[in-house]
Amino acid sequence: MTEYILLAISFAVILAGALLFTNAVEWAGHRLSLGEGATGSLLAAVGTAMPETLIPIVAIIGGAEGSEDVAVGAIVGAPFLLATIAMALVGTSALLFRKRREQDTRLKVDIETLDRDLIFFLIFFALGLGLGVGTPDGLQIPLAIGFVVAYGVYVRRTLAGGGAVQEVETIGPLIMDRSDDENPRGVTILIQLAVGLGAIVGGAHLFVEELLHVAETIGVEPLVLSLILAPLATELPEKANSFFWVREGKDSLALGNITGAMVFQSTIPIAFGLWLTDWDLSHFALVSGGLGLAGGALAYWALRLRQRFEVLAILVWAGLFAAFIAYVSVY
Repeated sequence: MTEYILLAISFAVILAGALLFTNAVEWAGHRLSLGEGATGSLLAAVGTAMPETLIPIVAIIGGAEGSEDVAVGAIVGAPFLLATIAMALVGTSALLFRKRREQDTRLKVDIETLDRDLIFFLIFFALGLGLGVGTPDGLQIPLAIGFVVAYGVYVRRTLAGGGAVQEVETIGPLIMDRSDDENPRGVTILIQLAVGLGAIVGGAHLFVEELLHVAETIGVEPLVLSLILAPLATELPEKANSFFWVREGKDSLALGNITGAMVFQSTIPIAFGLWLTDWDLSHFALVSGGLGLAGGALAYWALRLRQRFEVLAILVWAGLFAAFIAYVSVY
């Protein structure tokens, strides 16, 4: 019972840290005069991607038995969750609040940013999965460097075309700011970033330890548990933020927060996986990854080409997630 309580506590710590971090990230984006597309796809996406990125790193560094399975599960599971259940929840939000939204179920988004995000994701996540089938040891580190460079190229292009700058009225008050100033001080933003990151790191360390204990207790492979449970918990910031942003009609922020995280998760964590693990993906990881690619392709069709939230797409996204749960229960 103790391990379940500690697992719940680690969830709370991670989410509290992510809340502090993402709130500070929005203010940082405003202070740096970044467009909404760049703020959503870079600052907000990377900020809320920190928990699921740090979990595999902490797991690998810890070196406990089964920790590499946890790492690989978190790396592959995060894009899968984002491209399936996160998309379904955001689409559901648009349908529920369509009367409140000026654009109804249509998208009001920076198309250039959305197009770049989804294409980068589909290319590099597919490449990462393909390398998991069999990559010579001597090529893993050069390939890892290639993934990092690719993300750098993506960042440069996103900064160059990130849309309009986010209005200050659309940002929630800085949580740690106790002054009456409309714009918080830069040092306060940095302190909140540091505190949020510290909470995320500490929560991730506790999460990895307790996840291994729970997996041992219930007799489930750590890889399977981490493919579902780790991303589901740590992706909650993206889901919560995007849900409310879509409700307010801020589609650039809402989708950029998810698609930008998809790009990050399909490059930087995979680079860590190639560098620090054998990167030999099991059938569970490959199936979840394949379903994630299907969700990303559906997002390109529905959001980029159709430029609207549709019931059919939402049902398919949810179905892809359910299909993996069913596959795990059978095998």
